[in-house]
Amino acid sequence: MATTDVLEKDNYFMMLAIDQAKKASSLDEVPVGAVLVCDDQVISEAFNKREALQLAGAHAEVLAIGKANQIKKSWRLVPCTLYVTLEPCSMCAGAILNSRIKRLVFGARDPKAGAVESLYSLLSDSRLNHQVEFVGGVEEEKCSVLLKEFFTQLRQKSR
Repeated sequence: MATTDVLEKDNYFMMLAIDQAKKASSLDEVPVGAVLVCDDQVISEAFNKREALQLAGAHAEVLAIGKANQIKKSWRLVPCTLYVTLEPCSMCAGAILNSRIKRLVFGARDPKAGAVESLYSLLSDSRLNHQVEFVGGVEEEKCSVLLKEFFTQLRQKSR
């Protein structure tokens, strides 16, 4: 497949993840969205629901992976690509590794908790039994703006 085709697909599916992140923001959740794609078909979509569910693990990535596991009736998501608006944390990177996702595409980098390349390199650690191809910075500005606006509004509300 030509590089431009891959970039176009990555941008298209990231925009779907951004739509999920906007849903999270409208519910006062941190605006992170995820879309899981297999064979160019969306299998599952999710957004952060930590506040609504009061579950520490209710991150967009974990929720999207869980839905896909149920749909595919398998914990293995080998041929799939996960699109997420923010670089995954260590918990989410672990879920990505354990579900054997082939590829990750993320938007904004996370210098405080990113476990793909910012703080840790979990997905490419050769000591683990699975590695994940990844691309960061896809639609990064749009993803970053969502997060910055959300936290600016949150700080203004708490004054």
